[in-house]
Amino acid sequence: MDIVTFGSAVRDTYIRLKDEKRFVLKDRRLVEGKCFSFPVGSKIEVKEMYVSSGGGGTNTAATFAKQGFKTAYVGKIGTDKRGEALMEELADIGIDTRFVASDKKHRTAYSLIISLDSGERTILVYRGASDYLSREEIPWKEIKKACWFYLAPFSGKLAKLTKSLVDFAYENKIKVAFNPGYSQLDLPQNTLRHILKRIDVLILNEEEASKLTKIPYQKEEKIFRQIDEWVGGVTIITKGKKGATAFENGSLYYAPILKRKVVDLTGAGDSFGAGFVSHFMRQRNIEKALQLAIANSASCLQERGAKEGLLKKGEKYPKVKITKKKCSSKINTCNFKC
Repeated sequence: MDIVTFGSAVRDTYIRLKDEKRFVLKDRRLVEGKCFSFPVGSKIEVKEMYVSSGGGGTNTAATFAKQGFKTAYVGKIGTDKRGEALMEELADIGIDTRFVASDKKHRTAYSLIISLDSGERTILVYRGASDYLSREEIPWKEIKKACWFYLAPFSGKLAKLTKSLVDFAYENKIKVAFNPGYSQLDLPQNTLRHILKRIDVLILNEEEASKLTKIPYQKEEKIFRQIDEWVGGVTIITKGKKGATAFENGSLYYAPILKRKVVDLTGAGDSFGAGFVSHFMRQRNIEKALQLAIANSASCLQERGAKEGLLKKGEKYPKVKITKKKCSSKINTCNFKC
């Protein structure tokens, strides 16, 4: 197999409110500047509902499969109808689900996604069985044949498996792409540093990069300089509407976004990360990998559902212009602005 993805498997239900303006309030105390407000005891009309699958582990697997890679997913679902439907959807995409464990005690993870017309959304999530994958349920012998691992965000107890997976990959010369969640970033510092040294591609958003380094996200150059001391491979920071920046071997690469109508933001990070790694697996070219990442994410954002709109192998896509700057060992001397 070419790549194995790890992370959550979730059944998503998307809803759009009939009169959303009534329920969205401005709130300066929040970073987003607004929030939902629903009266207790009321009945609220929904104008649209859509059911799909989600979760970082399965979302990224979908991109790899559509890009033509032999892809397997390792995770855990409940023994319920939601889990069955999710597995059928993955199989239809071409994802190998032989290594998905089942849980009789906990139900398949579930989320309710309240979407605005702007594409913004709030997600209510029940982690369920996804958080209970154990070390004993990982098919170590079978996944040893993989060329790459993609570690999507792990939550709760699952975060403790990160070190075991990274060490196993290192010992078996399997390359690793790592998109850590907050639970993984909360691992003991010595454990986290050990993990980062063995990572080939690290993918973070601005908030995660700030949490990892304890540096305000606005000080991007300082963040890259710090992460470069810890990470053995390429580091990428996604910045929403501001695009993304990658760093390796003293060079910074900036990629702007493709301006497209946004229907749904769900899956943006997963489609970007898996898009980057897809090209990187074929050709170790950061600029071209960023172009596929940006295009794959933009295509996904134009559809409702984290697995819709993903680019297929050989499909033509618009390529953004990548800005590259060579820096000295001290990144703050490169005068790179984006």
